[in-house]
Amino acid sequence: MDSLTQIVLGAACGEITLGKKIGNKAMLFGAIGGTIPDLDVFIGGLIYGNKIDAMAFHRGSMHSFLFAFLAPFVFGWITHKLYDFGKRKGTTNYKNWIWLYFLAIFTHPILDSFTPYGTQLFSPFTDYRTAFNTISVVDPFYTLPFLLCLIIAMFFNRKNTRRTWWLKAGIVSSSLYLLFTVGNKIYVDSIFKKSFDNANINYSRFSAQPTFLNNILWYGIAETATNYKVGFYSLFDSKSELDTILTIPKNRTLLDIHHPDIKTLRWFSNGYYNLEAVDSSNNVLYIDLRYPMLNPKDINTSLFRFELKKDNNRWDMVPFKGGRPTKEHFKEFTNRLYSK
Repeated sequence: MDSLTQIVLGAACGEITLGKKIGNKAMLFGAIGGTIPDLDVFIGGLIYGNKIDAMAFHRGSMHSFLFAFLAPFVFGWITHKLYDFGKRKGTTNYKNWIWLYFLAIFTHPILDSFTPYGTQLFSPFTDYRTAFNTISVVDPFYTLPFLLCLIIAMFFNRKNTRRTWWLKAGIVSSSLYLLFTVGNKIYVDSIFKKSFDNANINYSRFSAQPTFLNNILWYGIAETATNYKVGFYSLFDSKSELDTILTIPKNRTLLDIHHPDIKTLRWFSNGYYNLEAVDSSNNVLYIDLRYPMLNPKDINTSLFRFELKKDNNRWDMVPFKGGRPTKEHFKEFTNRLYSK
């Protein structure tokens, strides 16, 4: 999920482990620990000159269970050596710091795996991306109540029971919301399946995931031999069925889909993608269809798109230089959210 959410979750892990010993500093170190896996964004950019390779590196080895089990020993040792001296001598021990970093790092990819982006929990043994598709990458309904509870807890003494109460309130509220998204996913999957079946769509598979910033409006995509069928469903809809199903062509002939770089992108998007030609150039637009269009009525408003250029025998991404989404598209999105 987004960086703020992982900071909040990491801070809670720090408070669980060392809050009663070192107070608010435990939240600070927990927040640092919760951020560590996402450093792979910067590390990937340093290691790889190709943006496709760098993108594939994100949510890879540094989001794996193996990293979560090994890294805490390193970060715990470093932090213990830097913290445990002077007046703080003996207030914490090495084991405390191992547990703090373990909880902060381990919970990070677990939460990420509930998003559509996908997380390589079992790297390097397999590149399988775990994605439960129950919650948006950014969901304020998960993050903000959790954050508020931690902020309130910070104002109480580290040994005050009220501090513990607010910590528990944050953990319970966020966990219940995550369970709510799982229930939503099960229900919405049945809606999309019924709708695609009733429309006599001969699909090989389908996927459903929440749209941006909410868990009310959902997006579903079904794959057929030549195209994709997509639709939106809001929990505010009066009928338990899709009102409109749009068609998106695959356009697979625009480039060699078996090229290693394109295979990486196909793996990244779990095979849900289409291609478009770019005007007056040999570049190709690669559109990741796991994520919905901003405007539910316009198939050309997908936000997760990459312009690809070929340099010698490799494909790479062109830096984004497109326009911002229009107010009209946001209005259509909001209207569909409330089922207008």
